[in-house]
Amino acid sequence: MMLTDLMLKRRSTRKFNDDPITKEELEKILEAALLAPTSMNRKPCNFMVVERKEVLKELSVCKDHGAALIEGANKAVVVIADTLIADTWIEDSSIALTYMHLMATELNIGSCWVQVHLRNKDGEKSEDIVRDILKIDDHYRIVGILALGHSDDIPEPHSLSELDKSKIHFLV
Repeated sequence: MMLTDLMLKRRSTRKFNDDPITKEELEKILEAALLAPTSMNRKPCNFMVVERKEVLKELSVCKDHGAALIEGANKAVVVIADTLIADTWIEDSSIALTYMHLMATELNIGSCWVQVHLRNKDGEKSEDIVRDILKIDDHYRIVGILALGHSDDIPEPHSLSELDKSKIHFLV
């Protein structure tokens, strides 16, 4: 598949079926994360794979809105970045999340990026909630969680005709 086709096909999926993600599929998604570039190749990101249903359920209430879908996922990957290694943890984590999102699409696996950074649950920071659930040290920051699962409800691909080219500006 051409990269443009893959980008058009990538859609957020919020409903998952009961088909498990295989070890091989998960390995490819995690390899994609490890292939993601980072500033100065510092590689501050770590990837916590959550498979236990009770933990997925806990994570599904880590913020006021938009995390409930995690409970129905087969797996979730929490991207944590070590701030002692790099101050570019937001950018590095975001690229890794994107790479995993694209690989999941390539494998016909539904996925959805659940934003954690700068989100809250009843006034408490979502990052702190996730940190408590997963017992993560304070020097790690959490940009997001990628929920993963096979799905019968993946939206149709976008098309190039939908692009808003008014967002492109040429400086001459």
